[in-house]
Amino acid sequence: MEPEELLNEDRHSEGTKKESPLLSLEKDLKFFNESIHEVAVEIMVEGLSNYPIFIAHQHELNLGELILDRYDLNTEWSIHASTLEEFVEKGIIKEILKERFISSYKNPNDFMCVFVVVPEGANFVYYPYVKE
Repeated sequence: MEPEELLNEDRHSEGTKKESPLLSLEKDLKFFNESIHEVAVEIMVEGLSNYPIFIAHQHELNLGELILDRYDLNTEWSIHASTLEEFVEKGIIKEILKERFISSYKNPNDFMCVFVVVPEGANFVYYPYVKE
């Protein structure tokens, strides 16, 4: 998927517009903001990882632990909680690239690290926590 397809509205040949999946994701991340932040803090305080990762998806996924179910919450996206360690263990992040990931990882008290999974692929996004 091209970045333009994720960020902009896509025009179909019939002239109708298709909304970017990131628009609904941003809406859901704002809605989930407090819950995701609480889970991130819990992961770090309990010593599970210094690098919490949240997986946003719209289909079945066998990675991490489901914390926010789109069917239960009537949202567009489900969120799973995971860690850098699980991503390395499952081979999503290669061991040789682990240090590069750590060096680019943003402060988990200010940003949620979201692994966005769409049919066309997946990528990491850092989304700032909304401070009340």
